[in-house]
Formats: sequence, C-alpha cells, structure tokens
Amino acid sequence: MSRTTAAQAEDPASTADAEPPAPLTAAQAEDMLDGLPLVPAMAGSIPEMKALRDRCLAEGIPVLVGCPSGAGKRCGPRTHLLIEEHELPRLAHLVRSDWGDSLAREGLAPVELAAVGDGEHLPCPACGTAAPLVDGACSDCGLQLE
Repeated sequence: MSRTTAAQAEDPASTADAEPPAPLTAAQAEDMLDGLPLVPAMAGSIPEMKALRDRCLAEGIPVLVGCPSGAGKRCGPRTHLLIEEHELPRLAHLVRSDWGDSLAREGLAPVELAAVGDGEHLPCPACGTAAPLVDGACSDCGLQLE
C-alpha cells in the first residue's frame, strides 16, 4: 500500500499526475497510524467527524476519530478528527474542494477573502478572527491552524 510522502502532502496539486491513493478502511487507517503522533485537525459531533473520516478514507487520507492525547478517554458529545501533521494540507485541500462543490450545487460562487488584520495576526480561514492562536487553534472558533 502506498503512502503519501510529506512533500506530496505539502502540495496536494503535485500528486495531480500521479495515480490517486487507494481508498482505505478504518481498520487500515488504525494500523497505519498506530503509535504515530497525531494532531487534532477538526472537532465536531460524532456523526460529523465519522462522515468526514469516511470521506478522507475514500480519498486515501489516513485519519482517526477520537480524543486527542491528554484529553482522557472521553471528549463528551464532541470528538476530533486525528491526523498526522504532514497530512493536514491534503485534508485542507479535500475540505476546500468539498466546500466548493457545495457552493456550486447551491449556485453560488466562491468568495475570495482578502487578508485583513493587524499585520501581526492572519485572519482565521473559517471565521475571519485576526487574533493570537491558542494552543495552535483559532481563539474564536477553535479551528486547528498549527
């Protein structure tokens, strides 16, 4: 089974000419990620994160649904999508692509946001807040950015 290299993950477009990664099962992703350092990429309801996990696995992106390390065994009614840090650009590309498809289905055009802020802090791509990050995440909406 082929894995995406860190360089390919940095630039999802670089794999455009390459054969697309084979879909993964949840069990394969668990085996691949067992013992590796994972970062929480997104948080949401259990059904939302399971649906996103399935979408990632279909694209060959190994992810897990669960609580980040240090959170104990339970996250409450919310859970997290866990991923290797070098795979974050592929996840971002997938989410952006799905968002664009959703806009197209609604007959809407994507909106380009100009970088605003005080020059010191870039705005969050999800909510637009330009503020210092808290543990690598947006201080307003919680989107993991680092």
